[in-house]
Amino acid sequence: MKYLKKLIIFFVIIIPTYSSAGFFEDLTSIISDNPKRLSYGVSVTDVNQDGNFDFVVTGFGYPNLALSYENGKLINIINQKKFTDEFRRTIGVAACDIDKDGYEEIYFLNTDTYSGTKKYSDRLIDFDGRKFIDLFETEKNQKDLNLTAGRSVVCVDRKGDGNYGIYVANYGGPTRFYEYSNDIIIDKSVQLNLAKVTGGRAVVAGHIISDNIDIFAANERGANFLYENKKGKFLDVAYEYRVEDVLQNGRGTALSDIYYRGRLDILNGNWGGFHRAYVLKNNIFKDIAKPPYDEPSRIRTIISADFDNDGFDEIFMNNIGEKNKLFKILDNGVIEQIPLDIALEKDGYGTGAAVADIDNDGILELLVSHGESVDQPLSLYKAKIDSTKKYLRIKPLNKYGAPARGATVTLISNLRKHSKTIDAGSGYLCQMEPVAHYGIRKKEKNIKIQIKWTNGETKIMSVKNLNQTITIKQK
Repeated sequence: MKYLKKLIIFFVIIIPTYSSAGFFEDLTSIISDNPKRLSYGVSVTDVNQDGNFDFVVTGFGYPNLALSYENGKLINIINQKKFTDEFRRTIGVAACDIDKDGYEEIYFLNTDTYSGTKKYSDRLIDFDGRKFIDLFETEKNQKDLNLTAGRSVVCVDRKGDGNYGIYVANYGGPTRFYEYSNDIIIDKSVQLNLAKVTGGRAVVAGHIISDNIDIFAANERGANFLYENKKGKFLDVAYEYRVEDVLQNGRGTALSDIYYRGRLDILNGNWGGFHRAYVLKNNIFKDIAKPPYDEPSRIRTIISADFDNDGFDEIFMNNIGEKNKLFKILDNGVIEQIPLDIALEKDGYGTGAAVADIDNDGILELLVSHGESVDQPLSLYKAKIDSTKKYLRIKPLNKYGAPARGATVTLISNLRKHSKTIDAGSGYLCQMEPVAHYGIRKKEKNIKIQIKWTNGETKIMSVKNLNQTITIKQK
């Protein structure tokens, strides 16, 4: 009996407080006009150039949406046909500034067939201040249309000069890499060593193994790619770094600082297979994932973010046709499961998800899309947290004034050295807000921020005041 009492006391002590209180609250009711629909990818960008971020939600046989936060509601603000485009069946989406005007264009990846040749090309949407135009529709851009079924897209500043290209992960056809020069869209995948044919699924870009912007692509029915950026061209080094994972089928992928040591590692979910937590050690990625984190699931999106502002990142696993999962990354690479009630979605058909502080209160919102085989409405969640918790948000802009997607932000303090990527997209279909969001730990002090720009140059600054968003522009 004495042993049993000690055991009960032990479990009461170690069980986290969030297990009884619940981690998320459900804010779905603030989404105006939220019918059942087939949705896929979600991106976060400033759609109408008003200085505020919006959720872009793709529709598969349904309109693409631009959800803006207004008067306590998420409201669709775009009804122009070039943007909504319900007949082309959009699944992947990413935004970045390809024309160096300081505003992001939106790449909509359309897929009307599972694999191989498709009927409708993708769209590259620009906003001229009044209306949306598709840059692919101009006659001079018809030569290099993407007419292969695809999944994800990611923005890559391969030269570090703010001239973003767009990597398109196709399925059953060659990868594309589009750049915009002299008002012409050109596919440069062949000359950049990227035109491989595979079952393309997820793709991320950032400072993975070099001081340039590298690319990691998680594939299905074939090896993953890890492209090292060699002066603007790419060399696949997946085999050398041990991330080919040829027996698995890649899906959700995110860059995350798993050890809080000031460098980005790779979280990679595999469809019906073992999920990976790749940490770079001695120039080889080692998978440190253990149960229950690595247990197979019908994974779609993986998100690494600090939802509860405690200074430790969570990992949200969005599954389709089975329960979602949530984990916390503790010190020393320990990944601990967090019990979920709200956002569990045991009957949900999750297809995509993205995070943003859409209402500017310093706490991230999580938007989850659903569909594929079952029409379902969108969901919106937010962590239930103590109002005394502090945060810091860093928004880097490149020299043209656009979000510096692919840059790395590192928070340095007495307790950690914590790197985050400014998300270039499309870990699987989706793209997060272009902001590095940090909760602040207890007794954390002497905080500095380092920005590593896409050209590898760094800038460091001290931070005195918390609970703010700091915008830093590259010189």
